[in-house]
Amino acid sequence: MLERLRGDATLIVIDTNPLYIDYLRNTIRDKRFIAVHGSAADVEQIIAEHGFENAGYILSGLPFSTLPAGVAPAIGEATHKALRPGGAFLVYQFTAACLDYMRPHYARIDKGFEWLNILPCKLFWGWKADGEG
Repeated sequence: MLERLRGDATLIVIDTNPLYIDYLRNTIRDKRFIAVHGSAADVEQIIAEHGFENAGYILSGLPFSTLPAGVAPAIGEATHKALRPGGAFLVYQFTAACLDYMRPHYARIDKGFEWLNILPCKLFWGWKADGEG
């Protein structure tokens, strides 16, 4: 992702595993990269703590079907709030379970499929409308 990221953009990675976050911090040396130990449900706060009002894109590979009760809906709502108008929430999954948590917030959800992934996965883009706050 960093190879395709604009020079003035920032990639914030959020994960609940402190060992993974330490690994990322110790191996990725790019001024545009920030690794945060935390929950995706706190994405709004995390973005703000790093000096941003919102995100243009949010990418998730979280297993929505296996998250603890209440976490998936919280992530769906927080992600929508954290996006700028015209931004998108991209989810890659092996099932379509994420749609249950995206539909309440995104009027437009595009779907795709990636055969070259191991295992092949489903892709979902939830678009925040331009007029939405």
